[in-house]
Amino acid sequence: MSQKHGLEDNTPIKQICEAVEEAHAQIQADFDHINPVVGVINRMRNYGIPTDLMTIDCLKSGRRILIAVHDNKPGIADYQFCRRDEDPADEFASIAASSAARSTPVWPPEMIFIIYDLTNCSSGA
Repeated sequence: MSQKHGLEDNTPIKQICEAVEEAHAQIQADFDHINPVVGVINRMRNYGIPTDLMTIDCLKSGRRILIAVHDNKPGIADYQFCRRDEDPADEFASIAASSAARSTPVWPPEMIFIIYDLTNCSSGA
């Protein structure tokens, strides 16, 4: 068990969490007006839902990026752009969890949209 995040080692959600942590630091360095709030919910199995969930919120705009990793879809990360004050839609896009966890400067196209959404938090759109 990783003490840093409280997540089991080598799980997709832990790898995504570590990549998001690096991206979060870079976004804060590049855009000092933005402070996205990242949350990880990894105890849903206690309630019969075999899923790990991550939220990335922009408090200024109310935007949220929701990332879900389901036990029955190993290696896949489902994601959705939504709002903090609304329930998410039923439809999610999917990418390989390894792409979501990529922490190199060359982001997969799906993650570029996530970064773009965070860097435009101040627009309130």
